[in-house]
Amino acid sequence: MTIRKSTVSILAAAGLLASFLCLAAEPEEVPVPYPEGFREWVHVKSTLVGAEAPSFANQGGLHHFYANAQALKGYASGSFPDGSVLIDDLLEVQVSAGVTTTGARRRLAVMVKDSQRFRETGGWGFEVFKGDSHEGTLPPLARTACFACHTKAAPDSVFSEFRR
Repeated sequence: MTIRKSTVSILAAAGLLASFLCLAAEPEEVPVPYPEGFREWVHVKSTLVGAEAPSFANQGGLHHFYANAQALKGYASGSFPDGSVLIDDLLEVQVSAGVTTTGARRRLAVMVKDSQRFRETGGWGFEVFKGDSHEGTLPPLARTACFACHTKAAPDSVFSEFRR
């Protein structure tokens, strides 16, 4: 009888451990999804980071900034409401015969305002999508680093300004 109880206890513990491992192995929810249709949003401005810039290696190229309707309210008021989404679409540039055109996408950086989900980062969620991928690549520590840098920006941790 005691062998049977030991076996049941061991099987129960193994089952509990297996359940825990399965739960731990499930992919976590993507905090900031790929912003489908962002090119139809309002174009905020563009910035060219050239080879002379100290940040060229990581930030070089043509940046197009986009905002959804909620984010436009933030540009107007200085306080971005929940639901605001801001995009920094970084493209390579190509120069031929004095004409500069866009090349391949380097990355798409996204900021989403949700004061409940992203309390630890001032209400902002951050994600980066490399090239044309729709899979986020930003690890949790990098999201915290994004916020640390963005706290230097005003208003409301946003560097870009709406070009009227």
